[in-house]
Amino acid sequence: MSAPTRPTSAFSVDVEDYFHVEAFSQDVPRDAWTTYPSRVVRNTTTLLDLLDRYHVRGTFFILGWVAQREPGLVREIRDRGHELGCHSMLHRLIYRLSAHEFEEDTKAAKDAIEQAAGKEIGGYRAPTFSITSKSLWALDVLARCGFRFDSSIYPITHDNYGMPGSPRAPYAIAADTGAGGSARVAEFPISAFRMLGRDLPVAGGGYLRMLPWWYNRAGIDRILDEQRPAMVYVHPWEIDPEQPRIKTRLRSRLRHYTNLGGMQARLERLLERYAFAPVGEVLAQMPLADYRIDRERGALVATA
Repeated sequence: MSAPTRPTSAFSVDVEDYFHVEAFSQDVPRDAWTTYPSRVVRNTTTLLDLLDRYHVRGTFFILGWVAQREPGLVREIRDRGHELGCHSMLHRLIYRLSAHEFEEDTKAAKDAIEQAAGKEIGGYRAPTFSITSKSLWALDVLARCGFRFDSSIYPITHDNYGMPGSPRAPYAIAADTGAGGSARVAEFPISAFRMLGRDLPVAGGGYLRMLPWWYNRAGIDRILDEQRPAMVYVHPWEIDPEQPRIKTRLRSRLRHYTNLGGMQARLERLLERYAFAPVGEVLAQMPLADYRIDRERGALVATA
């Protein structure tokens, strides 16, 4: 009997500039963003060229702030056949916002991206994966704003994000749209694989850039062997070793700058080895288990 065909994984890009990251939020105030030289168009175009070379289409979660200032970049991503998504307006942690603040931010970002693209978008990714047990209410807001899928929940333990024990395979969440209404929002969690009784992060961002190639390959292979699609994510600034350096604390420097020069080669190895598609297309091919939000406990509960 032949082995089962491995699922197609999702490739995603969080379109933001180097000075937008949470690691620098204490060092680069938002009202000073316009004073920093932007490199997001250059770096995103390099990623687009790389994906063209390997005939890969992905999902680009775009910061609304970028879409307002670089609408041509949004259209370039669209015209090259990629799926467009939202990455918030101002890259603020959701669990530090009120529901009203989050909804206003999300509506502004969605509008900015759709105005630039001339088409509706249906996917969302939270800044710094900040949909956690403290902010599951954000899924209700996303449903009200018309989003069909989210890719923000990380089933690991981390100092800035994570929802340990949450599902590692894609699933659907019953969200409350208000006035007695509800909507089903698909969740494509960020990739983790189980080893030695722990859920370990893999396949994106700093984990792909800083951890050994064999670790990322082994983790992705385990996910695929379990018939789950992996979620690869990258930021345009991660392939830019010449970006300006921000004066900040040591931990943030290590997380942000380690192995920027080696990231593109790692991406090429991934693109050679695995099959990828946009997030929405991968989700559309999958049966999704249903979950509801236990609002008292801040947890997801499987429904029969």
